[in-house]
Amino acid sequence: MSTTTTPAARQVQPAEHAHAAELAFLAAYDDGPRPPGWRLTPRAVVTFIVGSGGVALELPRSARRDDLPRTLTVTAKFVGERALVERCVVTLAGERGLLLVGEPGTAKSMLSELLSAAICGSSELVVQGTAGTTEDQLRYGWNYALLLAHGPSAAALVPSPILSAMRTGAVARVEEITRCLPEVQDALVSILSDRRIAVPELSGTADATVPAAPGFTLIATANLRDRGVSEMSAALKRRFNFETVGPIGDLAQEIALVQRQARATLERVHAPFAVDDAVLEALVTAFRDLRAGQSVEGWEVERPSTVMSTAEAVAVASSLALAAAYFPGDRDVVSLLPGHLLGVVRKDDPADGAKLLGYWDGAVRRRAEDGARLWRRLWELRDVLTD
Repeated sequence: MSTTTTPAARQVQPAEHAHAAELAFLAAYDDGPRPPGWRLTPRAVVTFIVGSGGVALELPRSARRDDLPRTLTVTAKFVGERALVERCVVTLAGERGLLLVGEPGTAKSMLSELLSAAICGSSELVVQGTAGTTEDQLRYGWNYALLLAHGPSAAALVPSPILSAMRTGAVARVEEITRCLPEVQDALVSILSDRRIAVPELSGTADATVPAAPGFTLIATANLRDRGVSEMSAALKRRFNFETVGPIGDLAQEIALVQRQARATLERVHAPFAVDDAVLEALVTAFRDLRAGQSVEGWEVERPSTVMSTAEAVAVASSLALAAAYFPGDRDVVSLLPGHLLGVVRKDDPADGAKLLGYWDGAVRRRAEDGARLWRRLWELRDVLTD
């Protein structure tokens, strides 16, 4: 019997694997100056994230290889201002810390993953910030079996993702930094200032200090809703450039993103995507109205406590598509939309179901009266919100 095993498939591929072909192409396409440790030029990093605008890029003759296509259209992976991405890239090129802030569900984590994948080829040197995150998770720990057997040594030291990034000149990531306790956050102050980590247990040896290799930097994310959880110190704030990632401004772009992400979810489970474009438009429109506190027509809408983010819209669109795929013919997809919206609105405050009902009695009713067929159908489903 063969002992060879097949690597387990991943539900979600890291950006450096999912877009490996584009990264390899861009590395050959742009041979301009690169900051120390960078795999792509800053311009190519921006192109990788925001796409080539539908234009097929052609490899220079000197860069053509058998394993690369001669031309490639780079897809847009982040929907947002190009200027924002350029500022992020410039910050990281200067080896300065980057802090991405914004409401939940605005793709801060995705942007940090794309940046690190393009810059150093790895997005997996990441620490997830929680109230239980310890300083060891930002600095280093110990293999206690080796520590007890032989005492402190470089072999017994277990590096954190940040320490690993420092050794290799890579990009480290800290998710939800404001959820870490202040004393844990403070460990980053010296790392970002001194660019080294001291290991007192190895004092007197060559391994007593781990310096950061050229190219090392750090990307952190923070939700605006969590700003009061563990407020960052002024000293730590000064070591970051802040960039705010906001909601998608354009309706058509948000619909396209929701459809693309929901389709990807269905592809992972090998199910067909069968949600009509009109249903997706109504779904995204409702999310945008409730998020903004105003309908696209200018009618006032009461905002729920829950952040009606694009990420939540993707989750609802995926649920509608899965219901259509696994329960075909049981009911029409539109009839499921009010119930899913109610589930989202009630997440932070169950009483906010009344605000969604108010949206139905206002914007949905007025659109139905104007003769929009899909909105008439949604108005007929009002009772779902009162059950």
